[in-house]
Order: sequence, then structure tokens, then C-alpha cells
Amino acid sequence: MSTSSDDTPAPSHRNRSAWWLVVPVAVLAAGYLGWQQWRAREQAAESDTQQQVVALSERLNAMRSEQRSHSRRLQQAESLNRVLREELDGITQRAALLEDSVTKLADPDRHGAQALRLDETEMLLVLGSERLQIAGDLDGARRAYALAAGVLDGIDDPAYLSLRQTLLQERTSLDALGADPRVKAVAQLDAYAQTVATPAGREAIASDLRAPWWRRAFGTLLQVQPTDRAVAVQSADRAAALAGLQLEISLARAAAERRDNRGYREALRRADAWLQRLVPDSAARAQQRAKLKALAAMPLSLSVPTLGSTLQQLRQLRAR
Repeated sequence: MSTSSDDTPAPSHRNRSAWWLVVPVAVLAAGYLGWQQWRAREQAAESDTQQQVVALSERLNAMRSEQRSHSRRLQQAESLNRVLREELDGITQRAALLEDSVTKLADPDRHGAQALRLDETEMLLVLGSERLQIAGDLDGARRAYALAAGVLDGIDDPAYLSLRQTLLQERTSLDALGADPRVKAVAQLDAYAQTVATPAGREAIASDLRAPWWRRAFGTLLQVQPTDRAVAVQSADRAAALAGLQLEISLARAAAERRDNRGYREALRRADAWLQRLVPDSAARAQQRAKLKALAAMPLSLSVPTLGSTLQQLRQLRAR
């Protein structure tokens, strides 16, 4: 009896041990199933997100292509507008030119022989002024102004009477100039070169030939001259001084042809230094230096204060 009573509780203890094993397995199974479902939902969400990103990228690319297309259309429209504006400006300018031409044609002063005479007078005045200012052609300017006066005398309109008086005053100023100052300066410079340079060279050669035998023999070893001057005595020095004087006179002539006042005076100043080296101190040298100073003081350019006044008055009259 006792043995049977001791063996009865054993199944209950084994059942409890089995339940403790089943519960963790069930929890793990439930956790695994839950994790699988969560992972499936995450993968589905990630797939949906990727599909949305792809769709957004395609839509963005489409928008970019549309934007580029719109930009090209805008550029084409701007180019077309620019061309249209340029054409419109050209049409406006042509209309203004046509209006100006019609206005000039409607002006009674533009008709017939009077308009042609005024055009010819203006052309001759411009020609005379330019020839005098640019080329220094005084005779050409006088001829052009004389022709302009002859053409202007053929106009009977009393409105141009004051213009004829102004032209007469301008022609009087041109006639009062005499010869061209540049021509005068070059002519006097040439005359000075012929009277100074060549006789000095001949005098140097003659002095060397008339020198005594002891000076010709010992002149290269011993030279006696006053200390207050530096006049060339040897033939080589005098030849060099003569060449320098002629060179400076040539440079002065070239500067006068260019109407270069500064270069002209500088060349004559150097020529004066060569003259002092070539000719001893005397009344003749003082006279020659005075001639050089007078040549340096001569003007080279023309000065006509009233030049262009007739042309300006003619243009004002035609503008009114």
C-alpha cells in the first residue's frame, strides 16, 4: 500500500517540466513569426519607396527636359525679338532719313541753281581751309577762296550779302600773309648755308696751305692758341666742325619742312655752337650768330584768326 502511494505523484512533475519547455518554444516561434512578418512589411515598404524614388527621378528628368525645351524656346523668342527690334530701328532710321530728304526737297533754297551754287561754295571753302591747315598750301587756299567768291557772287539772294562780306574779309587776311613762313625760313636758311659754310671750309683749306713749313711740320705736336676760346685749328678739326655745321643746317631745314618749331630752333642752336668752334671771335662771327638768331626767331606756321568763319556762317544760314 505504501509503495503504490509513493509512485502516484510522478506524472504530475513530468507534466510541469514539459510545460516549461513548450512555453519558450512557443514564445520563440511567435517571435520568429512576428519578425518574419515585420521583415516582409519592411521589404514591401522599401520596395514601394524605391519605386516611388524611381518614379520621382523619371518625373524629375521629364521636368528637366521640359525646362530645357522651354529655355530653348525662350532663347529663340529673344533672338526673334532682337531681330524684330533691329528691323524696327532700321525702319525708324529709314523713315527719319526719308523725312529729312522730303524736308530738304521742300526747302526752296535747295532747288535749282541756288542750291548747287551753295553746295559748290561750301565745298570750295572746305577745300581751301583743309589745304591751308593740313598741307600749308597758301596759294591753293587762295585759289579755292577766289573760286568760292566767284560762285557766291552768282547768288542774288540778299540773305547772303553778309556772307560775301565775311568771305571778302577772310580773303584779305589770306592775301596779307604774303609768302608762306616756312618757305621764307627755308630760303633764308639755304642762303645762310651758302654764305657761311662753304667760305669757312675754303678759308680752312687756304690757311693750311699758307701755313709756314715749321707749323705744317710741328703743328701736330705743338699747338698755341688763347685759353679763352676753343676754335679748331687743325684741318681735321675744322673739317669736322664744318661737317657738323652743315649737318645741323640740314636738320634745321628738315624741321622747317615739317613745321617743327622746337626741332628747328634746337638745330640752329647746335649750329651756333659749331659756328663758334669754326670761326674765331670777330665782328664777322657776331654778325653770323645774329643771323642764326634771326633765323631761329622766324615763324614756321601760318596764323589766320578768321580762317573758317565764312564756312561756319554759311552752314548756319543753310541750317536756318
